[in-house]
Amino acid sequence: MALFESTLILLLIAVLLLQFSRRLSVPYPTILCLSGVAVAALPWAPDIPAPDITLDPQLALALFVAPALVDVAYDTPFAALRRNWAPLLALAAVAVILTTVAVAWVGIALAGLPIAAAIAMGAIVAPPDAAAAAAMLGRFALPRRTVTILQGESLLNDAVALLIFSAAVAVQSGMAGGAIPEHLLPQLALAVPGGLLVGVLIGRIYVLLAPRLAGTLSGTIFEFLTTFGTWVIAERLHFSAILATVAFAMTVAQSAPERQPPRDRVHSYSVWEAVVFLLNVLAFLLMGLQARAIIGRLEGDRFWQAAGVAVAVFLAVVAVRVVWVLVYNRAAAFILRRRGGQDVPTVGQGLVVAWCGMRGLVTLATAQALPSAFPERDLIVLCAFAVLLGTLVLQGLTLGPLIVRLRFPQDHSFERELSAARIVLVDAAVAALEGRDDEAARAQRETYRAERAAAAAGQHPREVSVRDRLRRDMIAVKRCRLAEMRRAGAIDDDVFHALEQELDWAELASSPPERLQLVEG
Repeated sequence: MALFESTLILLLIAVLLLQFSRRLSVPYPTILCLSGVAVAALPWAPDIPAPDITLDPQLALALFVAPALVDVAYDTPFAALRRNWAPLLALAAVAVILTTVAVAWVGIALAGLPIAAAIAMGAIVAPPDAAAAAAMLGRFALPRRTVTILQGESLLNDAVALLIFSAAVAVQSGMAGGAIPEHLLPQLALAVPGGLLVGVLIGRIYVLLAPRLAGTLSGTIFEFLTTFGTWVIAERLHFSAILATVAFAMTVAQSAPERQPPRDRVHSYSVWEAVVFLLNVLAFLLMGLQARAIIGRLEGDRFWQAAGVAVAVFLAVVAVRVVWVLVYNRAAAFILRRRGGQDVPTVGQGLVVAWCGMRGLVTLATAQALPSAFPERDLIVLCAFAVLLGTLVLQGLTLGPLIVRLRFPQDHSFERELSAARIVLVDAAVAALEGRDDEAARAQRETYRAERAAAAAGQHPREVSVRDRLRRDMIAVKRCRLAEMRRAGAIDDDVFHALEQELDWAELASSPPERLQLVEG
């Protein structure tokens, strides 16, 4: 009950503070992290015993990581991953491995950690949560390719880091008996292909069955069943649950949208956004409470030694990413210039990518997933929390001003491509009306001509349409009258809610897409 009460307090604080995060251009995980620290540090905060704030390792990864991976993988364009494979490989694989090695060296040199435990610590803090900055990046004039690379990185680096983490924990646990079990290495070798195969198979099964559940609450529940089911099945088969979940989400994303009704899609997006946000809140609270308990157990020299290791890990994490990204940036620019290539990366782009190193939910979840008997677990969790707090505060609060100061030129490629595609769609609809000359067809052609003109001008048709604006105004009048009828007792609540839903969908149908998007807070 104490944990539940603390979660409610943190949710309330997060809701209040997130109103300021949008205005101040601060990533919402920064606000959540500070809120988690504040709630855990309150003098009257519940003093929860350590066993009550430590989740089962397998449960922690499945609960926190699986939904986050699906949420990111579903929105990651596969074609963009192919086009940008070189920078993504440099960020998602090389940068993660370099960070893991650097942090492992700090753990061995300063804390005397076993090699496998040090590698596990490095993997925990290695993957940046680029999605934490994605919402904020959309508010600034950034090159489109830079944003695409950061979004792709947030998926792939999680998979790489979690693979390293799982292998390191398995080796460390296996060595508890004195030697690595013989079956462990073949098992790790099969983990990658087996996980990918499981994810693709379950994704295809979902695509076949989901249309039968369209328009029902069971359809949304089925999404959660297949997400967590993919993770559990891969775990049971000793395959990579991370890659299985990523493969599942990307398989579904390639096929399901064409068969999913619009109402189900709107409902699904809102549910997943809320779930991932709530899991972020819970993870930050658990981490804050664990850090409080750990600090309470450390006394005198032990505390200062642990603090020194945590600071060294934080500095290593930031330094490795900045150095590696800038080195790769300059090397890629040199090679592209020699080849006469286009879209040569600038130093400014490299600085932004290097500074988008905020850690997030995966670091939280993997720290929670360490077994209770893991060597120096308290120190590793404390270091993970220090990296979270340091990167989210230092980089999260300064990323916006850095982007403003760099003054990137406007990139209108997305708007141009969007307008061109919108015109193609309107032309296809007009062509389908050929041969009809009734009053309804003539009215529809007139509507399409107005939509085409708006698209050619780079505007959304419903944003500039006088008819749609008038329709929204009239819907507002209907809402007021409907509310008056309800207050006067002229209609029952069931009639009120049925008409309210009709007005909701009519307003969405006449509104520009900005009104359909959810924002944090």
